[in-house]
Amino acid sequence: MSDAAQPTAAEVRAAAEAVKAALDRHLEAVENRTGDDDPAVYDAFNALAAAAEAYDERLYDRYDEVTPFEIPGADDSLPPYAGPEEPNALSVLIRRDYAVVEPQRLLAQAQRIADVDPEEVGEGAATGAPVVGTSVHAALGVLFGEYEPDEIASRHKEFGLEEGDSTLWVAAADELPEPGEWLSVPFDQADPERVVCRFDVSAVFDEDELREEPLDLEDED
Repeated sequence: MSDAAQPTAAEVRAAAEAVKAALDRHLEAVENRTGDDDPAVYDAFNALAAAAEAYDERLYDRYDEVTPFEIPGADDSLPPYAGPEEPNALSVLIRRDYAVVEPQRLLAQAQRIADVDPEEVGEGAATGAPVVGTSVHAALGVLFGEYEPDEIASRHKEFGLEEGDSTLWVAAADELPEPGEWLSVPFDQADPERVVCRFDVSAVFDEDELREEPLDLEDED
């Protein structure tokens, strides 16, 4: 269960009622749409997504139960998919942001990994950069050289980090690039029209305010 204050049964019930109301508004907007880009439909879609996510979170926090709803992140910045119908290869692009909120914890973990004294200089595992006991820059090099990004994401608090926004894009490709072909510019060739799906995580999705841009995760018809 969540570490946050547990919602009351009444709050869970209110969230469920909000989903029902959002469903009605969405259906009404779809029935009265004025075109493919009717802003009323987009607004109703966003409201329904936000209400469903809020209900899902409160239901889990209160009763340790989940719904069948799945609301990935916002795809509003992506154009229509124009990649191959049957991709022969794919690229997974991931961005995760962290704030360094406990530098001393980070430094202690890096020192434990590198097994050096606070003033001792060694060699960074990933980049060859110097490892100094008082350098957050060097400590990050040690940390990410030792652990896979997924493990850091699951244990970020142990390393004195706080999660920010994150996104994952799955892009289709015709064939696997040659080894080393894109390593010098790994993100320059990302083609938004070949993104099969994306999943965003952001604290803004937990707020009561609606998202300003429409979700474009799937056809709304």
